[in-house]
Amino acid sequence: MKRSPGAIGFNGRGAPSASPHLIRAVAASLALSAFLTVAITLLAIKVSIAMPLPA
Repeated sequence: MKRSPGAIGFNGRGAPSASPHLIRAVAASLALSAFLTVAITLLAIKVSIAMPLPA
């Protein structure tokens, strides 16, 4: 297998990076989904604790 000229390790040309707006949008959506997951889990735990056990 031949190496391309000038590309040694990670010093070659990198891939274009995403725009800062896209990165912020992805980070915001991940944070929102994590928050909603925790909130729904806590609510479900509270509801399950409040329900009486069937006798």
